[in-house]
Formats: sequence, C-alpha cells, structure tokens
Amino acid sequence: MVTLLIGKKGTGKTKKLIALANEAVAASSGNVVVVEKGSKLTYDVTHKARLVDTEQYLIEGYDMLFGFISGICAGNYDVTDILVDSTFKICPDGIDGLESFTKKLQTLSETASTNIILLVSADEADIPESINAVCQVV
Repeated sequence: MVTLLIGKKGTGKTKKLIALANEAVAASSGNVVVVEKGSKLTYDVTHKARLVDTEQYLIEGYDMLFGFISGICAGNYDVTDILVDSTFKICPDGIDGLESFTKKLQTLSETASTNIILLVSADEADIPESINAVCQVV
C-alpha cells in the first residue's frame, strides 16, 4: 500500500513520519527503511530502522527515486516498510510527476509486499483526484 502524508510546510508531517517509522519498527518482523534528503532524522528515528540519505547516492527526480526504492526492495526481501521524507525536495518536479510515480509505487508495493509512505509538502486541494484512487491519503 502507498500512503501519502500531505500538508503544507510546518503542519507536523515530519513528526508524524518519525512516529510512523518508530511504530513500524516495533510492529515489523522485517526491516524498515527511512529515505531522506540530508541526515536530519538521525536522532529521531530509532536505530533499528535503516536511514538512507539520497544525497549520498545522488538521487534526484522521480525516476531515480523509483529505481532506488525498487533496488531496496530487490536487495532485501524482508523490507516491510519504506518511508520517504521530503519527497518534493528529492523530486523537484513536484506535483507534475507525482501521479505516475505513485502508480508505479503502488505496483511495486503489491509485488514486494512493502508498505510505502511518502511525505508530500503540498495543499491537499492541489493533489489530483486520480491519486486518491491509487493511494491512501492521510
């Protein structure tokens, strides 16, 4: 399942993502991966989750991020949850590429049996309705 955490800057999305990551670690019988731009969550997310900084791997854009997430799933069969912080900072195309990206992620999520959560800094009214058919919006 793909879930979107949507809200404008300063609405507490990152705190909710941190709580979701820590809850996922507690409930998971596999691995939890948190993808971020920079290393600002190091002290907030439990050490049992794998933190990955996209800047270290030069990830930029939806295609690269999708390939990266696919590689995480392919490289480790027991990843149960992947949480992505600051999606629009990693993918500067913003809302323009979000719809096709989430459709591909939904297929990957089902194939790999992995929950994927994306943090999206936008107004909920700006998100296309077609994304609601593919993703759960929180």
